[in-house]
Amino acid sequence: MNFNLSQIPERIAKPRLSGLTMVMDKGLSVNEAKNFMSVSHPHVDIVKLGFGTSFVTPSLAEKLEVYRSYNIPIYFGGTLFEAFLIRNQFDDYISVCKEYGISYMEVSDGSITIPHAEKCGYIEKLTKHGTVLSEVGSKDAAHIIPPYKWIELMRAELEAGSTYVIAEAREAGNVGIYRGSGEVREGLVQEILTQIPGEKIIWEAPQKAQQLYFIELLGCNANLGNIAPTEVIPLEAMRIGLRGDTFSLYLDKKENA
Repeated sequence: MNFNLSQIPERIAKPRLSGLTMVMDKGLSVNEAKNFMSVSHPHVDIVKLGFGTSFVTPSLAEKLEVYRSYNIPIYFGGTLFEAFLIRNQFDDYISVCKEYGISYMEVSDGSITIPHAEKCGYIEKLTKHGTVLSEVGSKDAAHIIPPYKWIELMRAELEAGSTYVIAEAREAGNVGIYRGSGEVREGLVQEILTQIPGEKIIWEAPQKAQQLYFIELLGCNANLGNIAPTEVIPLEAMRIGLRGDTFSLYLDKKENA
């Protein structure tokens, strides 16, 4: 850090297994990726090329190399996995990941219906090729999954080999673990945490209020995902009590009385 301040909570050092910030790149140019990394790389753990953007992104290999030069893992959005799957091109998906040097893969079923045993089978197969993240939850706001089912699905996917399960919210943060207004479904989140370790869940939290909720609930090392590139530095400041929302969170009340 740039100077000394007492009463700053300890962030787990990189490379870390929890306290992750997963960033969603929805179409940065090569130069924008370079600029983004130049200021934010100490605070970024994973970059996701959102939904199917990798298919239409010019100079894709060059951009991936930018992230790779900072030792940042990259993966293609789960929607791309589903796009390959619905077209019976699962093996082609593996080939594409190998071609581009992608060793993190997301298995999701937010846009298509996959029998859960089959989904777990894909997770098991992909663990032979790299690190698997699997997403639980639907992109359909009308499809409400009860808490016991979230727990059941998450547990099965972790057992199948997922390193992390991702709690679905979309890039807008208005489905899955959130209501349409963006408000956290607190009862759902807290029930999930009674059965699934928090360090194994990446909570998609694109909105500031959502990030704040998980920092207050789980501490500065909560795993947060779908963070916009421009929000990485503000999020890191909020994690450690250097933003108004969390200013008093870590202060020793006696020392400051």
